[in-house]
Amino acid sequence: MNLKNYLTKAQKEHWAIGQFNFSTIEQLRGILSAAKETKSPIILGTSEGESSYLGLEETIALFEISKKKYNVNAFLNFDHGRNLDLVKKAVDFGYNCVHFDGSSLSFENNISETKRIVDYAHKKGVLVEGELGKIEGESKLHREEVKVKQENLTSPDDVFKFVKETKVDSLAVSIGNIHGIYRKEPGIDFERLKDVSKKSKAYLVLHGGSGIMPKDIRKAISLGIVKININTELRIAWKESLIKSLKALDKEARPYKILSQSEDSVRKITKEKIKLFTNPNL
Repeated sequence: MNLKNYLTKAQKEHWAIGQFNFSTIEQLRGILSAAKETKSPIILGTSEGESSYLGLEETIALFEISKKKYNVNAFLNFDHGRNLDLVKKAVDFGYNCVHFDGSSLSFENNISETKRIVDYAHKKGVLVEGELGKIEGESKLHREEVKVKQENLTSPDDVFKFVKETKVDSLAVSIGNIHGIYRKEPGIDFERLKDVSKKSKAYLVLHGGSGIMPKDIRKAISLGIVKININTELRIAWKESLIKSLKALDKEARPYKILSQSEDSVRKITKEKIKLFTNPNL
């Protein structure tokens, strides 16, 4: 099935597809190993920074080869694209879907710029994710608490117009979710999510899935979320495993020996998340 089929299936059956970001080959292998073990469809993501580091062409090549090798139903998404030219390049190079992040623009400009991407991408059969509201935070471990600004949350009153005029396939929403892991998470505004779900014909996406309590993840899925993005937890698992491996070094200088532990750490986190997203009864 194509990605749209899976998103529709998830919507009807109340489960969610996980998007897992990568910027190294061991992260990619860890994610795909988890998908193979769980026999689940997944979305692989690369942000502007991750794509710039790897290279768009190299990312596509790695993805296509690896997807065949692991024999999984995987799709590639260009995550948080703010540069229109880069988003278009991702479409041209063969990404299955692209996320245009117009959250820093005015409401009307966000509509017009998102529509430009939709018109361009749909001609090539590529799905588009828009963003309404602003998702705060950075993908890292934070020691402080955070309070989400009310003005950055998705307005249910704007959702219907945005989706209708842009014709986006999916919509990233700001409902208390944040990028990164904080000492105290602000919590999901479930009443807002209920209202957004009523107004949106697009598939709803929850960014900042790292750090959100499992019970809140399950409730969000029951209220219409069909795609959940995970990045920070994978980065932390990769980093901590790498530090541990480096500390244990004596005279070892073979990278493949050092990095294999990070691959396994990423696999374990990804597998846990897939099970959580696809089995709401856990």
